[in-house]
Amino acid sequence: MVWFETHCHLQDDRFKDDLPDVVARAKAAGVSSIVLATSNVPDSRTAVELALEHGLYCTVGIHPHDASTFDQDSREELEQLVRYADRQAEELGRDKVVVAIGEIGLDYHYDFSPRDVQRRVFSEQMELAAKLGLPLVFHVREAFQDFFTLIEEAKNDQLFLQEDPGVVHCYSGSVEFAERLLPFGFLFGFDGPLTFKNAKTPVAVAKHLPLERLVIETDAPYLTPVPHRGKRNEPAFIPYIGEKMAEIRQIATEEVARITTENAIRLFRLNPQLLFA
Repeated sequence: MVWFETHCHLQDDRFKDDLPDVVARAKAAGVSSIVLATSNVPDSRTAVELALEHGLYCTVGIHPHDASTFDQDSREELEQLVRYADRQAEELGRDKVVVAIGEIGLDYHYDFSPRDVQRRVFSEQMELAAKLGLPLVFHVREAFQDFFTLIEEAKNDQLFLQEDPGVVHCYSGSVEFAERLLPFGFLFGFDGPLTFKNAKTPVAVAKHLPLERLVIETDAPYLTPVPHRGKRNEPAFIPYIGEKMAEIRQIATEEVARITTENAIRLFRLNPQLLFA
């Protein structure tokens, strides 16, 4: 089976001593591709360099927690990072390195940045993604109504790619809100919480959504799935999430691996021939 890890943070300090081993374990577990998601400009710089060094992919972007750090200089640096990564990918014969702008969005649980700042920075980064022709990786926590309002405005302003414009990472909303998001063409990411004993809402959503809208992610080092809950998470644990998804959907695990990998390739506009070369 071939799996695609669509969202993790291997640039986190918790991986600084054994990153090559972590990547090797992921490959041994059948994880063919890994996307590093980012939170701010320094994090984006690190992710680009690690992706180039280890044959991974990454996003660039500013998380709502760090929205207060966003200014014109950081916007320009994010754009330059994408163009730099594209040049490096071309020299290396790779399809691309930066596959999306993210993770961006709204987080009203912690409010580490003021909500009005979060909303403004979210919209500005959607504008940047539109300029660069990249999909979006969304982080939304306890802010779905404002999220819906802003993405509706962005769609009206033609700031989305027409097909598969982005993914709602670690989707934590209801089935009803997922239904409201489906017409936008978004995909939905599922993580370790899907395997938790009390995971009623994630299970209900994962069961309800069309298979072609699902991708799998670990969010490592966070959200470790059962049976490793309590330990540092890593991409090698992707199969546990896939197995749970297969159980929920009552289909073969191999089918979940195939479909979610195809969905990720489509979302990130990757060339399968180069991906599996």
